[in-house]
Amino acid sequence: MGKQRQVTAQIKVQVTGGQATPAPPVGTALGPHGVNIGQFVSQFNEKTRDMMGVTIPVVITVYNDRTFEFILKSPPAAVLLKKAAGIAKGSGNPLKNKVGTVTTGQLETIAKQKYEDLNASSLEQARKMIAGTARSMGIEVVD
Repeated sequence: MGKQRQVTAQIKVQVTGGQATPAPPVGTALGPHGVNIGQFVSQFNEKTRDMMGVTIPVVITVYNDRTFEFILKSPPAAVLLKKAAGIAKGSGNPLKNKVGTVTTGQLETIAKQKYEDLNASSLEQARKMIAGTARSMGIEVVD
């Protein structure tokens, strides 16, 4: 049996799907750990080609032999809500200024997409979490 690989670091970064570059935030996060940044960028872009332009959280596990593995998470709820409501950004003052609306159907779809990354016990709980995020962004939920 060969030597056991040891985990030296776990790095969490948010990168735009299909558009990772060696520039920050990727380069600055991976550089200190001696990871081959070019190799990560090409593998990441290959896996996220179908999610072009969407922000995707990535958990990169770095081993002592400078190899790495990465796990893609589902996009942040805020990003999915902005896309569903068709807005560029959330409201600066969500109590007074409503910037968009999403239907309960869209909310359900986002909850299903995010479910495995949320610490919700049921899909209903996940839907409520996403609705809360929408509310704090100034997005109204309509039936």
